[in-house]
Amino acid sequence: MNIIDGKKIADEILDSLKKEIKKRSLKPCLGIILAGDDSASLLYIQKKEESSRRIGIEIRKHILSKDVSEEEILKIINSLNHNKQINGILIQMPLPKDISPDRIVQAIDPKKDVDGFLFKSNFDSPFVLAIQKALKATEEDLENKKIIALVNTDAFKKIAERIIKADYLIGFNKGFIDDLKKADVIITALGQPNAIKSSMIKENVILIDGGISRKNGKIIGDIDKESVKEKAKWLSPVPGGIGPITVAFLLKNVVLSIK
Repeated sequence: MNIIDGKKIADEILDSLKKEIKKRSLKPCLGIILAGDDSASLLYIQKKEESSRRIGIEIRKHILSKDVSEEEILKIINSLNHNKQINGILIQMPLPKDISPDRIVQAIDPKKDVDGFLFKSNFDSPFVLAIQKALKATEEDLENKKIIALVNTDAFKKIAERIIKADYLIGFNKGFIDDLKKADVIITALGQPNAIKSSMIKENVILIDGGISRKNGKIIGDIDKESVKEKAKWLSPVPGGIGPITVAFLLKNVVLSIK
């Protein structure tokens, strides 16, 4: 089984951005809002901050308590929307359960929606772009190949179908296994640890794992790496696959927002 090296791909994107920022004397700035104390979210922000610092993007964090009101978050977004020094706004998900993600995201100026959540966003989703980039890295001919994406929300499907030509299955159940066995490419974005086993796939399939879960302190993907290693042709692993590429494309959108 071949491994798609997400860190290597991300480093190439970040190095290119660093050169562009220096050459054009840019001062990009990303505003990040985190509500709550979710350990995974804190880790993700740390990774984004490290990559930003490395290439010359300033981060302005708004770390809020889990008891923060929706109105308070909306007030911060409004402030960031009108701040000319802020080029992009990132809402770290998940939000506290009493806050509407849709209402929060809809408040972001489309010109600063670097996560590509809005239908009228100026940017494509970094996560979806990362999946597309990982597929290209295999250098496999995907023309007329059957691609199936297992996603956990209809909203993600609407974002992804603009970029990835795939058949989308919402959620995951045993009824999907017959479809999975026919797929040449399987993309997952479920957040269900080790859900995809060797018995569910055919030989020489390409597996793009975009799902992240935490179990016993470890980050785990949707695909059982040990189970599929003798059967799959390619795998983007978790960690080290889609995650680093997504961060790189997010920061690329921040730089693009200046243009």
